[in-house]
Amino acid sequence: MRVLEGLTVVAVEQAVAAPFATARLADAGARVIKIERPEGDFARGYDDAANGLSSYFVWLNRGKESVALDLTSDAGKAALTQLIDGADVLVQNLKPGALARLGFPPERLARDWPRLVTCSISGYGEDGPMAARKAYDLLIQAESGLSSITGGPDGPARVGVSIVDIATGATAHAAILEALIGRGITGRGTAISVSMFDVMADWLTVPLMNHEAGRSPQRLGLAHPSIAPYGVFTTADGVAILMSIQSDREFASLARGFLDDPGLAADPRFATNVARVRHRAETDAAVAAAFARRTGAEAVAALTAADVAFAAVNDMAGLAAHPQLRRITVETPVGPVRYPAPAARFAGADRRYGPVPGLPQTSEKSGRING
Repeated sequence: MRVLEGLTVVAVEQAVAAPFATARLADAGARVIKIERPEGDFARGYDDAANGLSSYFVWLNRGKESVALDLTSDAGKAALTQLIDGADVLVQNLKPGALARLGFPPERLARDWPRLVTCSISGYGEDGPMAARKAYDLLIQAESGLSSITGGPDGPARVGVSIVDIATGATAHAAILEALIGRGITGRGTAISVSMFDVMADWLTVPLMNHEAGRSPQRLGLAHPSIAPYGVFTTADGVAILMSIQSDREFASLARGFLDDPGLAADPRFATNVARVRHRAETDAAVAAAFARRTGAEAVAALTAADVAFAAVNDMAGLAAHPQLRRITVETPVGPVRYPAPAARFAGADRRYGPVPGLPQTSEKSGRING
């Protein structure tokens, strides 16, 4: 099931956000032509964890063709023009205004290629006081306030993956598909602008609204600022289990089947989530005592019987051996690499995933790939 077969995407991209979006388009069958600088996408040098290649690059560039162009040269600009002539989608995450300075301003793109869907990804958008500022994932985590609510009481922390880049890429992917549907109705393309800051501000709506209501979120580690009980508890034999209660009905089930005190569900201190959060110390103490009198195996059995949500507190070794983990294998210039499968699954179809391109060579004469 590769519903985008026949669609051509030109991606003037680097790093993570734009490649995330275009990798998903390639997975769905689109022909994705990745434009790299002559020295290559700098994400090729982020690490060497994938059999000597960058784990980032191998993850985000499967199924693409790669062309090295010097877009400051006349030959490079002519080659890009020819590629756009045959494209349905143009994705770019150069610095704001860079593509226009290279001779491809929005006005020209709309005039010369009216069916083209363009998606421009930036740090802070196309306008506003910070539009020209460089931006990377962790910088936006800090600037948006995400770091202030991440980690424990000792200080702000980075989310452990490139969450801003990934969220921005996913947002761009959805917007591109929406624009393609719109083109199918109207016959015309459109210009999309996605900024990393806007994506994070959108995702931070709940903590922002709580702050503006006078309840600024605090860093609680593996606890939840708005729900209780929701956190890590330790069993008698030292097993750490993260447990979550999402409703008053679930708390009543917990009280009966795990806390061994059904009356707690009617206690005014615990009857509602708002009350439990207000009395978080007492709530957590009651739950901690129930864990402390059980082994890990006993706690898992009792929580399962009570139909309460819980999870192991795993590390990467735990994920690597996890029975629920699905993997795909992709070909690379140094051989096959296995890593986690994309989340979306389509009934009756086994996806094929294309190979990861090697670093192409640039022709000084034409600006095109030599092979």
